[in-house]
Amino acid sequence: MTTAFIDGARRAAGQLRHPTGALITLAAIAVAIILVFVFTDLPGKWEYALGLRTRTIAGMMIAAAAVGTATVLFQTITANRILTPGIMGFDAIFLVIQTLVAFAIGPVMLVSAPPLASWAVELTLMAGTIVLLYWWLFQKRRLDLHVIVLAGLVLGVMCRSLTAFLQRLLDPDTFAILQDLTFASFTSVDRELLLPTGLLVAVALVSLWPIRHELDVLSLGERTAISLGVDHRRVVMHVVVAIGAMVAASTALVGPVTFFGLIVANLAYGAVGHRHLRSVPASIAIGIIALVGGQLLLARALGFGTELPIVIEFVGGIFFIVLVLTGKAR
Repeated sequence: MTTAFIDGARRAAGQLRHPTGALITLAAIAVAIILVFVFTDLPGKWEYALGLRTRTIAGMMIAAAAVGTATVLFQTITANRILTPGIMGFDAIFLVIQTLVAFAIGPVMLVSAPPLASWAVELTLMAGTIVLLYWWLFQKRRLDLHVIVLAGLVLGVMCRSLTAFLQRLLDPDTFAILQDLTFASFTSVDRELLLPTGLLVAVALVSLWPIRHELDVLSLGERTAISLGVDHRRVVMHVVVAIGAMVAASTALVGPVTFFGLIVANLAYGAVGHRHLRSVPASIAIGIIALVGGQLLLARALGFGTELPIVIEFVGGIFFIVLVLTGKAR
């Protein structure tokens, strides 16, 4: 019995050292955690609980796919392992939009607006701002990538500063409503938004399939990619559009999560390497494991003593510092 267990452990360890085996293992773990989350401890009237859990799982899967893929792609075009769309200020645009709406029309319209209409407006404004900004910087100004990264960091600081300033001018009731709307939540996802968000993320993922090999070349650096025949600006703008769509869709669905993508992307690199055909699905699987497993742990072991986004941001902040101090930013 002991010998069989040791042999099985050795085979599993050997599989994890192989990228394809590691990816299959991650996918199996993700499926197992989903099944445990959905089907364990169901109450007597299981229909309502099952519907609630499947809605939560769907939201987590969409968020994991969007954030994980967007982070891997963004780190590819910036050649940096610590930069993410959240750190660059993409999520801060969502906070500015919500604050401006609350400041302009008040909390009543903010809460009573149809969910699908609010989602569409937020998605359009966020994705449009991201794509237009980077199209202007890449195509019109033709600035160096490092200058563009700096512009993104400055944009994030400006958006957060503007948000903080406007929130100080709001009355307490409006501020409380706004805080609730801008705080990330994976358990209170609107069912009406799951289908359009899932379709948008799926379309963005499918659009990346024809350029999957070019993305691998792009990770070698701009000059190397150009010398190998890659149309750098076309591929980068394609990636920026996909990132803008996925980040906007995910943020409008569950709220902003700054460091989540940083964690799953770097863990995916360690598990399967940097080839996008493996790193993208690995980041999605790790994201699902982190979200569903974390929610399962909070619900069953800690009795909802804290919120999952708080834990993610805390762990992600420590992970960010470790990457910087160990010199693994590139």
